[in-house]
Amino acid sequence: MNQLKLKKMLESFLLEDIGDNDLTSNSIFPIEQQGKGIFISKEDGIIAGLEIIQAAYHLLDPQIEVKLHFADGDRVNQGDTIAEAFGPVRPILTGERVILNLLQRMSGIATLTKTCVETLNDPSIQICDTRKTTPGLRMLEKYAVTVGGGKNHRNGLYDGVMIKDNHISYCGSITKAVERVRESVGHMVKIEVETETRDEVLEAVEANADVIMFDNRKPEEVREFAKLVPPQIITEASGGINLSNLASYANTGVRYISLGALTHSVKALDISLQVKEGNKK
Repeated sequence: MNQLKLKKMLESFLLEDIGDNDLTSNSIFPIEQQGKGIFISKEDGIIAGLEIIQAAYHLLDPQIEVKLHFADGDRVNQGDTIAEAFGPVRPILTGERVILNLLQRMSGIATLTKTCVETLNDPSIQICDTRKTTPGLRMLEKYAVTVGGGKNHRNGLYDGVMIKDNHISYCGSITKAVERVRESVGHMVKIEVETETRDEVLEAVEANADVIMFDNRKPEEVREFAKLVPPQIITEASGGINLSNLASYANTGVRYISLGALTHSVKALDISLQVKEGNKK
């Protein structure tokens, strides 16, 4: 993750929650009160985002020491102590909600991604994400996908071309759309074309697209379309694919399957923070 960007994000998130003052913690605990915060997993899953704990607490109070018991990508079980924070109680509690919100969501994404990889059970096909991310959290959510064993699709509109049905309809054809893009962008930018029919796939091949997506196609259609594409062109299936039907897309011949559900329909992994009196010793 981009450390500068992460710092800016955490500053914004913490300011949103704290405002001018943590009324509860600052009213109850004297400034010198020391304690230990214990992050505990309340269910089984894949942990992601542990860097958030260290970065957020460093912003709130550099005196806080964080000890991690796991690394991103590790499988945790219910009851496991994930991390501990030692230092002033006030900032430990002040940062609790922001840290947990991010840690739980990122771990939920990593867990779902790992489940999808295992469900597909086809090492020839990579599971990848989409742009269907939570506004403001894209860097964190896409990082969590990689922690779970998935790959990232383009990060935004700026780092890859995807010619979709509306672009094709307005332009008049796949061929014209690809030609216009080639005239505009540099040689380092890949061009992906979304297709739904056999004829569209063949036209995208003829136009020499870098990536061809088979959109909202059944497994047998994906298998048929993949055979039409030469090996130098990357193939992708997307649309209407979820955990319930993912296994049926194994051995269809595509290189990637992109799933919006990895980020837009994920269940957070349940993690809690327990604060106890005392210090690191």
